[in-house]
Amino acid sequence: MQPLNEQADWGFPAHPVPTLDGTVAGRTYTTEAVVLRSFRLGEADRVLHLYTLARGRVGAVAKGIRRTKSRFGARLEPLSHVELLLHQGSGELQTVTGVDLIESHHAAREDPYRLNVGLVGLEAMLRLFTEQEANPRAFRALTRFLELLDEQAPVRERARAALDPLALSFQLKLLWLSGYLPHVTSCAECGAETDLIGYSPRAGGAVCASCRDGTTLSLGAGGLAGIEALLRRPLAEAGDAGLNARAARDALAVITSSHEFHGGFRLRTLSA
Repeated sequence: MQPLNEQADWGFPAHPVPTLDGTVAGRTYTTEAVVLRSFRLGEADRVLHLYTLARGRVGAVAKGIRRTKSRFGARLEPLSHVELLLHQGSGELQTVTGVDLIESHHAAREDPYRLNVGLVGLEAMLRLFTEQEANPRAFRALTRFLELLDEQAPVRERARAALDPLALSFQLKLLWLSGYLPHVTSCAECGAETDLIGYSPRAGGAVCASCRDGTTLSLGAGGLAGIEALLRRPLAEAGDAGLNARAARDALAVITSSHEFHGGFRLRTLSA
């Protein structure tokens, strides 16, 4: 089964999606989903953290998936974009009763650098979008991110995945979709457009020297400009934002401080 067509480069749906897309009987429904994380349950099952088009974040059990003859097999690995048949029982976890693979993202999975970039994006999705509530924009942003990851050329030299322009751009867009868009074009406190020296997570944006506070992160000259460039460009053009090493570190610092201040968490994958 083919995924719905995209209307924009990084996540706007072509048309509205009903809450219970494709309901076939009672509590059973079909939906596109991306596997964010999985872990073992008992001898043969796995618990999946999913982000679905129809219902947002969902937890589900794939029974017997670890058996050699499982019909689900490798189709439910992290990064996989699938169409699922899910059954909602009386517990918190739903049950996977059918899987149709849309895209495995094998190219990204087999390259250590691109895999690490992908895991950064998946963890950001996992921590920022925690509710079982449909968000088609966020879902399309996620699938577009994974498509571009497959297209990215392998990185031969040692590089830190957390500083990859695509990873930074995707995380900034997720902050936007979560309601935490960093304001970087003027001082978030007084509106001044000059003498911007850092970022205050409390204020939610750039601050000038007069308005800096105890939460302010000092940024280099290109830091705020780099963040603005990433926010203005679609995901496909993240590599054209012209970030140097310092600007990339500044963008990561802003993302990390926003996670900590607004969500109370720090992504483990950002150490990659």
